[in-house]
Amino acid sequence: MLLEAFSSAILGLVLAWAYAHRLPHRLPARPLVLSTGVAGALFGAFVARSALDAGGFLLALVGAAVVCVASLSLLLRPAGRLRRHSATA
Repeated sequence: MLLEAFSSAILGLVLAWAYAHRLPHRLPARPLVLSTGVAGALFGAFVARSALDAGGFLLALVGAAVVCVASLSLLLRPAGRLRRHSATA
């Protein structure tokens, strides 16, 4: 179980670093992105382990990756400026 938590944290850190490296202009500060990735991966591993009981190591890592990517996607900002038109335009 400790190995799952450590592996999930490393997976979250790697995914968050990849997001921060690939999309720096669309994300907030790097420490926030990295901590969100680790927290999302740990939470995903916990949820997968709780839901699947004895599902195994790989299923816990898959759950960690899914929740990590979902939580990181919530940090993304729009690529361009939002165009706001008045109601009459």
